[in-house]
Amino acid sequence: MTFSHDTEQALGTLVRLVNTMPGPNSQVDSLETLEELEKFVQEREFSAVDTLSEKDLAEVRDLRPLFAPVFTTDSDAAAATMINAIIARGTSTPRLTNHDGHPWHIHYSRAGASMACRITVECGIALAQVVSAGERERLRRCEAPDCDDALIDLSRNRSKRYCDARTCGNRLHVAAYRERRKASGE
Repeated sequence: MTFSHDTEQALGTLVRLVNTMPGPNSQVDSLETLEELEKFVQEREFSAVDTLSEKDLAEVRDLRPLFAPVFTTDSDAAAATMINAIIARGTSTPRLTNHDGHPWHIHYSRAGASMACRITVECGIALAQVVSAGERERLRRCEAPDCDDALIDLSRNRSKRYCDARTCGNRLHVAAYRERRKASGE
């Protein structure tokens, strides 16, 4: 299943947001300062962003534990309950827009909404689209034993196992190769 550009963008934002949280394998919180929030907003290419404040930082940080469990649930019903609760926190005012060279697409938050409201509604609706399309299994955690990052598998055959094939995937492949060489006496 291929999702629209704006849905994939929102899902990427969501994964990036959830992965800023410290977890069992990484105690680093990479969204502690206003500068880190500003960098996040710039990297995720949010349009028409007003000046961000410490309040924005606190509100966005508070969203992370709401979204994180969606990546580990094994039930569409449980995911739907979580997603509905998330979406209900925001104010949705769908509107068509074609900014920054992108074709017409839907923004679900009103103009001038806070960053937390925008993330809540945009990412919540993207998750709802994934679940309603019967694609919840595309939401998961990295399979590397020393990584717990969230990922969205947008591959055709749903074969993505690692948050980043260049780091987690490659590290495990190299370790397996070395183990095979060691076992064969090379």
